[in-house]
Amino acid sequence: MEPFPLKMSSIRFNLPTLLNCLLICVTLLLNIRCCVVAKWYHRPNVVLILTDDLDSAIGGMTPLNKTKKLIGEAGITFTNAFVASPLCCPSRASILTGKYPHNHHVINNTLEGNCSSTAWQKTQEPKTFPALLQAYAGYQTFYAGKYLNQYGNPDAGGVEHVPLGWDYWVGLERNSRYYNYTLSVNGKPKKHGGNYSEDYLTDVLTNMSLDFLQYKSNYRPFFMMVSPPAPHAPWTAAPQYQDRFKDLKAPRDPNFNVHGKDKHWLIRQAKTPMTNSSIQLLDDAYRKRWRTLLSVDDLVEKVVKRLEVRGELENTYIIFTSDNGYHTGQFSLPLDKRQLYESDIRVPLLIRGPNIKPNQTTGLAVQNVDLGPTILDMAGYNVNKTAMDGMSFLSAGSVNSTTWRTDFLVEYEGEGSNVADPACPLLGPGVSECFPDCVCEDSFNNTYACVRTVAPSADIQYCEFDDNEVFVEVYNMTVDPYQLSNLAKTIDQEVLEKMNHRLMMLQSCSGQSCRTPGVYDARYTFDPQLMFSNRRQRISGPRRA
Repeated sequence: MEPFPLKMSSIRFNLPTLLNCLLICVTLLLNIRCCVVAKWYHRPNVVLILTDDLDSAIGGMTPLNKTKKLIGEAGITFTNAFVASPLCCPSRASILTGKYPHNHHVINNTLEGNCSSTAWQKTQEPKTFPALLQAYAGYQTFYAGKYLNQYGNPDAGGVEHVPLGWDYWVGLERNSRYYNYTLSVNGKPKKHGGNYSEDYLTDVLTNMSLDFLQYKSNYRPFFMMVSPPAPHAPWTAAPQYQDRFKDLKAPRDPNFNVHGKDKHWLIRQAKTPMTNSSIQLLDDAYRKRWRTLLSVDDLVEKVVKRLEVRGELENTYIIFTSDNGYHTGQFSLPLDKRQLYESDIRVPLLIRGPNIKPNQTTGLAVQNVDLGPTILDMAGYNVNKTAMDGMSFLSAGSVNSTTWRTDFLVEYEGEGSNVADPACPLLGPGVSECFPDCVCEDSFNNTYACVRTVAPSADIQYCEFDDNEVFVEVYNMTVDPYQLSNLAKTIDQEVLEKMNHRLMMLQSCSGQSCRTPGVYDARYTFDPQLMFSNRRQRISGPRRA
């Protein structure tokens, strides 16, 4: 027997067939890869620019002329954009997760309040929208700037921790600063000093963003999030802008330097009229805030121009917003956020991008919990696969206001010190954020939840406090846009019961149940049997006297 010649001939006979098969397989694999790359390539890019403490109610957008022209006039401006909580860390957590604070459990700016804690890192960071974009939608992701107030805390991984979902990470250690800070560059600390040309944070973030746009892959869509410090304290302007707006003063709106006589005790304790020193302080802060924003305006212009030069602008959504608003003298409170009033919970929101017509304005009520779902929708990811509380407003320009959400939740848990403030001993323990004139901006029982209604038939805010009074504030925004008159004692009892019922429902909502019809929606149904018998259960979280 001569088996080898037979086998060799068999091999010689099948070799062309084998080569053909290999060629077909390689071709199929290349086609599949090309199809995947093509699918990614045609997906839009997304840029999110998140400012820090930028209001929309008291003129915060006024100095941002380039931003208004390049994003607002080139796209759509939302006149009713709100936050889920008027404080940096809870609000930023809501943006990243698409959830209300009672679902992501970040309640304040401290590590104990779950701000960038190890628990947050394990339970929430894997579910943020950037993590989903990276893992399931093929996006390359870039972050630069302030993340969460406690990011970089050595008790929570330090700057070596790079949150899940980011290919390129430039995270600011702790809270907003303009000089003398540390950045985590992909998990490695990089210290910056006080030299403007090398260290001014807004410009550093601008340059790093431009570098990313220049050197990223051209074959995958990208998501870029830039979070400059402005206009957060300490309000350090770039040298070329330090002398701008010399005669500017904070707006003297009807609620400026007015006693909140029918409001929560924390507002009532503010001294009215304010002292000259307090007014001088807030006017100075207002000017400095505007000056810091001019560098943000430059950032926006440079990013838009870089995208245009690279031929990517038409396929890129650009979103501009803030983590919360701000007040300067409203109801005689000098400077801060944290309150339930429009100055603190309203934020700017401007978007341009594919299929968004220029010079549009919409009054639809949107919230920062909607940003994640909207960006996922932009990327073609099925938002229904998530547990997010928000909803996509990608088609907001064509949405019928009668079918859109008519209300949403705002919630905040107050902070206070266990000992009396030395400057304000008469107020005792439990207060915080106190000014020299002994006006305190926060307290343990400044814990509240609100239903904010924006409907064709009603523009109303209903709020309840978790305090010994179970204090209630209600405002008809149609006739009282500056919230001067609390209607809680005069409004119809049936309306109060319905709003209380709706508030309890929203405070325990999750996912789809957060988007059910509100009191002023024709589809709303009211079942008094669902109301809690104990009114003190209305506010989530522990009570503090």
